[in-house]
Amino acid sequence: MRTFARLLQAVLAGVLLVVVGQGVAATPAQSQLPGIQLPGIQLPWTTPEPDGVQATAAALAEGITGTVLWSRQANTSVPIASITKVMTALVVVNAGDLDRAITVPHESVAYSARYGGSGAGLVGGEVLTARQLLYAMMLPSGCDAAHALAEAYGPGQNNFIAKMNDTARQMGLAGTHFTDPSGLPVPTDNSTYSTPADLVTLGLRAMNHPVFRDIVGEDSYHLPAGPGNREHHWATTNQLLHDYPGTTGIKTGYTDAAGTCLLFHTVRAGIPLIGVVLHSSPHGAVAATNDAERMLNWVYHPILSALPIG
Repeated sequence: MRTFARLLQAVLAGVLLVVVGQGVAATPAQSQLPGIQLPGIQLPWTTPEPDGVQATAAALAEGITGTVLWSRQANTSVPIASITKVMTALVVVNAGDLDRAITVPHESVAYSARYGGSGAGLVGGEVLTARQLLYAMMLPSGCDAAHALAEAYGPGQNNFIAKMNDTARQMGLAGTHFTDPSGLPVPTDNSTYSTPADLVTLGLRAMNHPVFRDIVGEDSYHLPAGPGNREHHWATTNQLLHDYPGTTGIKTGYTDAAGTCLLFHTVRAGIPLIGVVLHSSPHGAVAATNDAERMLNWVYHPILSALPIG
């Protein structure tokens, strides 16, 4: 079976070559990761899947081609909460003009409060750039910022949501549909949805943009008060950035329907991985972080333990 023809052939020399074979893991759970041969070293995976993952749907893939290494319900559509904002950011970044000035609508603040969404503390009438609003959306998961970006780049919510769905179709994300730029329950709590396999594809596409990658890799962002805006300090909701070495992003999420969710990207020993966990717990973001760590360690620990020290 040719699932990894050359995953780590040149790691010991400091060069990563990733050539993966075929197949996406089937549901409910299946591994595509066999033992890996290095010169004089064999890296056996003693378990066919990562232990203790609570998420009802999940996927872990290598971070170059997106080939899935392990998954659970990879092609099942489920609510994704604020992971939706990855697509919102992608549409905005693709459109460009990130230094344009955007006046925050009063409705953007009311929208976040109306649906009980997380906010970035924006005030109606203040003026920020699109780039600053991307930080406000992706770090503290500001639904007010997502609404303001959609209003500006649609223009209007309906036009922007149509652009999100058009982008999903162009990317071949057949199990994905958006009804809101934040993943909030508009019109219902399961009307925005995706699959683990689709989200891996979406995450890889977004991480190919340097602007997006820089934003989601930041622990915090400080915006001083200016002529048209109040002072803001935004901290990431992605605990994996604090807890797991090599984490470079991406986005958390939570609603009643979606539970706690996390789309994540890491690079260790030159090896990129991307994964997602959906509904790790009815509440408590730590469950999603723990799930992600278990999945990542399943791949990284055997590799790192085989590398020479020093």
